[in-house]
Amino acid sequence: MALIELAGIRKVYDLGEVQVEALRGVSLSIERGEFVSIMGPSGSGKSTLMNIIGCLDVPTEGTYRLDGADVSSLERDELAVIRNRQIGFVFQGFNLLRRTSALENVELPLLYKGVSRHDRRALAASALERVGLKGREHHQPHQLSGGQQQRVAIARALVNQSPLILADEPTGNLDTRTSVEIMEFLTELNRDSGITVVLVTHEPDIALYSRRVVTVRDGLVVSDRHPAEGGATA
Repeated sequence: MALIELAGIRKVYDLGEVQVEALRGVSLSIERGEFVSIMGPSGSGKSTLMNIIGCLDVPTEGTYRLDGADVSSLERDELAVIRNRQIGFVFQGFNLLRRTSALENVELPLLYKGVSRHDRRALAASALERVGLKGREHHQPHQLSGGQQQRVAIARALVNQSPLILADEPTGNLDTRTSVEIMEFLTELNRDSGITVVLVTHEPDIALYSRRVVTVRDGLVVSDRHPAEGGATA
C-alpha cells in the first residue's frame, strides 16, 4: 500500500466573482521510502499540491489517502493531529522561533503531542545530534548559520519519528555549498532510515537529488520520471 495516494484531486479557490482552478484532476501515488521532487513554474499548482499532501488544505474534489486513511475531508483540528503525528515539515524560511533555543525549537512537536518535559529534552537532543548539531542545543537562531538553522528545522521534522518529510524549497535561502550539504543529508536520511521525502523545488539541479521527479503545469501532472533511468514512468 502506497504511503500517499491521490486520486482525481481538484482544488478550486473561490475569489468572489472569479474561481481559480489550481489543480485539475491530479492522481499521484508515492510509495513508502521514496524520494520524490515536485517541480513546476510559478502558478503551476505545485504549492497547492504540497499543501494538500501536507494536510494543510483539503481538495475540492477527489480522494487523498495518507498511509491508508482517507484524509480528504477531515476538519481542521483532525488535520492538525495528522500533521503532528505523521508529517515533518522543512520550509525555505526555516520557521524557527527567533528567541528560542535550538533544543526548544525541536521540542515543539513533542510539546503539542503531550510528551513529558524530560522525554522532550532527551528526544530533541538526540535529533540535534543526528543532524550534526551536538553542542549547539542552547544556541538561538541568530547565533546559527543558515545551514545550521535548516538542520534545526530538519531535526524538528524528525523528532516525532514521522514517516514523511515534506520539504518546501529547503535550499531557497542557502548558498550553493550549504544547499549541497542539506540535500546530501536529506538523501542520507531517505537512504539509511527509509523516511519518505517529498521535495518541492524550482531548481532542476536540486530535483536531481531525488530518485523521481514529478512536474506539474497548469494544475496537471505533465511528467513523472526517474532521472537515472532517463524515461517517463507509467
